[in-house]
Amino acid sequence: MYRRISAILFPLATILLVGALVWGYQENKEKNAILINAENQYQRAFHNLSYNMDRIHAELGNTLAVSSTSQGMHRKGLMNVWRLTSNAQNEISQLPLTLLPFNKTEEFLSRISNFAYKAGVRDLTKEPLSENEVKTLKTLYTNSGEITKDLQQVQHKVITNSLRWMDVETALATNSIEDNSIIDGFKTVDKKVEAYPELDWGPSVSSIYNKRSVKQLAGMPITEEDVKRKALKFADAGDNARVQITKNGKGTDWVSFTAKVKHPKGYMISMDFTEKGGQIISYTNERNVGAKRVSVQDAIERAQQFLEKKGYPDMTAVSADPYDNLANFSFVREEDGVLIYPEKITVRSAMDNGDVIGFQASDFVYEHQIKREIPQPSISLAEAKKVLNPDFKVLYHRKAIIKNDRSEDVLCYEFGGRINGSQYRIYINSDTGLEETVEVVKDAQAGVR
Repeated sequence: MYRRISAILFPLATILLVGALVWGYQENKEKNAILINAENQYQRAFHNLSYNMDRIHAELGNTLAVSSTSQGMHRKGLMNVWRLTSNAQNEISQLPLTLLPFNKTEEFLSRISNFAYKAGVRDLTKEPLSENEVKTLKTLYTNSGEITKDLQQVQHKVITNSLRWMDVETALATNSIEDNSIIDGFKTVDKKVEAYPELDWGPSVSSIYNKRSVKQLAGMPITEEDVKRKALKFADAGDNARVQITKNGKGTDWVSFTAKVKHPKGYMISMDFTEKGGQIISYTNERNVGAKRVSVQDAIERAQQFLEKKGYPDMTAVSADPYDNLANFSFVREEDGVLIYPEKITVRSAMDNGDVIGFQASDFVYEHQIKREIPQPSISLAEAKKVLNPDFKVLYHRKAIIKNDRSEDVLCYEFGGRINGSQYRIYINSDTGLEETVEVVKDAQAGVR
């Protein structure tokens, strides 16, 4: 009997064992293939990073080597620097450095990229590189050379000692990074970049990194009692509604208050106020929204009435984005027939009855000027129109102030029209006659002017 059972089970066990070994071998083979592929990707990204840093250093040198009047070579060199720094940033993003402090180097590359782009795209024949910009380029040339040298030393160690990036990933994940040549090399680079003195990047680049602060706002700090009073009034909830006040960002430049109001109709309303000046920056009505019953145009009119009632007159709708039973509208302030795009308020409306259930005014709060200095255009409307593509069918035109690539306010002629089956807005600088920007208009907002 036992012989019969053994005769059956032994071959079966052998088959299972062989199957398990084959399966294990196959799994291990696939796992090794994945690891090898990941290691190859890391190695490629790292060596490309080292190469691109070397090319950045060389292009900065080329830009500085030519005459100060060589605007064409300056533009070419700066655009090459922008392209190469973008490539370097892309290579960094592919390396397992998320747990490693390398942010100073990444920010440094980001600033180089923005500096090169903003200087390279402008008309250098009319606005050549300034003395400060040339000085900045010389410093960047020196700094990029140091970073390149350090990365090449790491690269030499990687090649000589056959170092693996998979070991870096493991070390970072397990927090055992005491002795790793690659990690030590990247830490050295980041510390060196952190020690560099602050450069004069110019206002157009600095504005990208200068975070908005409540210190920019006018007015005195408000109390929780002030916030309660403002919240009840804005929510139209009556004096007896329940209000919960929370102070945010204490001890920072971002101090604000959040007010939650229980409306008599049963739903909650949440609002955020700046501490300095007590200006509302957001509003959310948390009521349930029913099926769509009103048109986009009706909702825009209701939103405009809401803004006027809340103390925001002269706001014009410039975009509409409906989705199911909700719609988002962008409004900008209009002054003397000119649209002020930086002073923007975004409104969310419920399409069951057109009521406003959301409101975001941070752009308006930080950009609003009671009376703006609106410059006179240097070119006429007819001259600006000549810049347009002859096939562009103009549907309307108006004046507008927008932010250019250098974060400066510029007065433009805004032309709305159609070409190639789509609708666009084209902004022509009223001083230079050049195109500042082009925007495609969604079908839903084609009727919003």
